[in-house]
Amino acid sequence: MKPVYATPRLDVRPWTDDPADLDRAYSIYSRWEVARWLGAQPRAMADRAEALTAVRRWAEFNARDDRYGCWAVEVRDTGVVAGSALFKPLPNGDGEVEVGWHLHPDSWGHGYATEAARGAIERGFAAGLPEVYAVVRPDNAASIAVCRRLGMDPLGRTTRWYGVEVEAFRLAATDRGE
Repeated sequence: MKPVYATPRLDVRPWTDDPADLDRAYSIYSRWEVARWLGAQPRAMADRAEALTAVRRWAEFNARDDRYGCWAVEVRDTGVVAGSALFKPLPNGDGEVEVGWHLHPDSWGHGYATEAARGAIERGFAAGLPEVYAVVRPDNAASIAVCRRLGMDPLGRTTRWYGVEVEAFRLAATDRGE
């Protein structure tokens, strides 16, 4: 499958309903250590059927506007899906766009979140987007570190977009030093 975008080590592509993708999606999102950081009401997937529902929901979302998506982050050298990269309008916003990442614990600590997010951000800036946001649960030190590595400016805590307290970060296209 053709990637939506590629980075030096990663191919970021749509999730599929292939059994390997469904197994990996379930393995990622059924883990509390991943799910605890996601959504207004965090919940781990309870069974593999939820993975199929999620993959189909992501495909519908991806089809609406090719600027945005929830995509599989595949490590090119191994073919292993490390997790998901997200690029989407923030809910209840004024057109702000969010970059996000959800990685399997076996893929933590390799720089994949930063690399996948940087690719999504660059893709957005190349399409004319003036800025990108990230929202992170306050206790999620690893994701806050990713925001810092991306060069994002901390904006403080807010409940504006998701109705739960998050740390907000912003990167403007003009902040990249180009």
